[in-house]
Amino acid sequence: MEPGQGRLSHEHVPRRGLACRITLKTSVQPEVFHAVMLLRSPHLASEDPLPFELKGSLFTLTVLHLFKPDRTAIERYLAEKIKQAPSFFNNTPVVIDLEGMAEPRDGVDFKGLYDLLRGHGMIPVGIRNGSPKQQASARLAGLPVLPESRAASAAKKPERAEPTPARSRLVNHPVRSGQQIYAPDGDLIVLGAVSAGAEVIADGNVHIYGVLRGRALAGVKGDLETRIFCQSLEAELISIAGHYRISEQLEPTDRGKAVQVRLVEDRLIIEQLTR
Repeated sequence: MEPGQGRLSHEHVPRRGLACRITLKTSVQPEVFHAVMLLRSPHLASEDPLPFELKGSLFTLTVLHLFKPDRTAIERYLAEKIKQAPSFFNNTPVVIDLEGMAEPRDGVDFKGLYDLLRGHGMIPVGIRNGSPKQQASARLAGLPVLPESRAASAAKKPERAEPTPARSRLVNHPVRSGQQIYAPDGDLIVLGAVSAGAEVIADGNVHIYGVLRGRALAGVKGDLETRIFCQSLEAELISIAGHYRISEQLEPTDRGKAVQVRLVEDRLIIEQLTR
């Protein structure tokens, strides 16, 4: 893997000597979930506007895979990663994944880990996986326990699901900053530019007939054969099946060019297209 690239692993592959690894995770939650809660007495429910509502949504999260609770090693590795792209990690939410860590003799200092991440500008939002003892310790430190990874869930459910017919989603307008568009079970086609601060996500390929200035994530359910196509590459982030590269790692010769992005042996390859 080239320096500056990241990876979302669907299987845990520990790296010798590392205290942790930082990867990208797209968290998909069903939009059909829609709960409305009122902080009013029942007789006022029909008279006042709703104070808030809860909806399922989709977010891209950074995952810190913790291998050993060595604070010195973690801080050193974090400093190296953040130095590569300071703006990328600033105020970014982080999930701490304990799947690859054995139960340490003295437990995990989640409060110290929380303070360490906050000190580097990252915002821990919870933990994932881990033993019951580790989860209880995390709750005491104020960190909620999030659902386990898709890979772990799949290991408990070996039966094979029926394939879903691929469907493409067509967006015939530019994607503005702050917007997020997701194409489940198929390709995403955008007939326009993707602005900085926008995010386009697909289980299949991503096609952008315009300038890509935001984030593009293809194959978010793990399809290694998916690709990203755009007319002009100026992206904040590109990702295929969790393997990602951020703006600071793009080659100057590829910027502003029509390209395709594909995955070859765990490496993102950017190829310029002939117009």
